[in-house]
Amino acid sequence: MKNFALIGASGYIAPRHLKAIKETNNNLLAAYDRFDSVGVMDSYFPNADFFVEFERFDRHLEKLKYERNVDLDYVSICTPNYLHDSHIRMALRRGADAICEKPLVLNPWNIDALGKIEKETGQKVYNILQLRVHQSIIDLKKKIDAAPKDKVFDVDLTYLTSRGNWYYTSWKGDMEKSGGIATNIGVHFYDMLSWIFGDVKVNIVHVHEHDRAAGYLELDRARVRWFLSINKDVLPDEVKAKGQRTFRSITIEGDELEFSGGFTDLHNRVYESILDGNGYGIEDARQAIEIVHQIRHSESLGLVGDYHPFAKKELSQHPFQRNN
Repeated sequence: MKNFALIGASGYIAPRHLKAIKETNNNLLAAYDRFDSVGVMDSYFPNADFFVEFERFDRHLEKLKYERNVDLDYVSICTPNYLHDSHIRMALRRGADAICEKPLVLNPWNIDALGKIEKETGQKVYNILQLRVHQSIIDLKKKIDAAPKDKVFDVDLTYLTSRGNWYYTSWKGDMEKSGGIATNIGVHFYDMLSWIFGDVKVNIVHVHEHDRAAGYLELDRARVRWFLSINKDVLPDEVKAKGQRTFRSITIEGDELEFSGGFTDLHNRVYESILDGNGYGIEDARQAIEIVHQIRHSESLGLVGDYHPFAKKELSQHPFQRNN
């Protein structure tokens, strides 16, 4: 049984980490969040210590080690994107491996620095690259790998996940903290694309607005038109009719793979892999971080060239910008 700590216990994704820790038969020593709405912990680790001040959380972990001889093995990090780098560093310097949510970090050079700290401390950083353990995506990779090596596929990737006005008030709506739409909701998909189709040759941004991003990627084995949005109005009518607010689709050579389901146990599979001595490290995460960093700092070309058809859909009004 391994000992865990968790940072970011009140966030949306934390219950999936708590569930994974519990269902892999491990122990949560302590958790931290500056917000105290963490009653969900009762369902998993009611006896874990909880802190709303980081300094006390950090001191507690130190006391466990030096006063009770309790070693910390892993720190699970579920905090806002811009804090990942700092919290990973804290975990490594505490003598623990880090298991971090997406995106691992916001900038490629952060990966370089974390690599140096890994060597210095002897600890490891793992990233939740969950689409790599989704069975539909695994099957797709096998299919692509079996195709002729010189075959270049035409791909449309669409990810729509409706978000309300709260999104713009939270850190997610702040480009400096979240990295923007492409980073916050898209990084898993860029990882999936590069894992399946190889290295990026061309990265073009057509649209990058408050509620969407769209562009074109050329990889070793694919030409990809992609579209991401948090605007419910761009959902296909058949999806709206089912009362769904999320749509994930990848179309390859005209054949659609819709993979909106199958996500509830992916964190468990990632944790199992890490605990078995495998897992995805910082170099696995690098290309997706480079892709989103370039998207974030590229000029949008507009609707020219080979763009995703959803890019033409009407832009929603920013909830905090009212017409006069």
